[in-house]
Amino acid sequence: MHEMSICESILGVIEAQAVAQSFRKVRWVRLEIGPLAGVETEALRFSFDVVTRGSLAEGAALEIIAPPVTAWCMLCAEAVEVSQRFDPCPKCGSHQVQITGGDELRIKDMEVD
Repeated sequence: MHEMSICESILGVIEAQAVAQSFRKVRWVRLEIGPLAGVETEALRFSFDVVTRGSLAEGAALEIIAPPVTAWCMLCAEAVEVSQRFDPCPKCGSHQVQITGGDELRIKDMEVD
């Protein structure tokens, strides 16, 4: 389950920021996880609770934002939304589509004390 190691990395970033910005407690964390990031969100939620026990993020609410999968169609030169990799362009039907978003995995923001 790589979600556990992702949460350990998230906690590492939070702890580094706590030192740099002098905060002691995290109230909530908002993550941006695209549908193509390869992350199981329920496993991530469970892992976040386990990994943050005894840390400054213990009990912090976890919000997950799922941005749409976006792509650039090389044939019609349009930015489009698709459902998954290898989908055709919804405007012209071309398969010459390059994914431009939807594979994000980042800490968007957090509230701290």
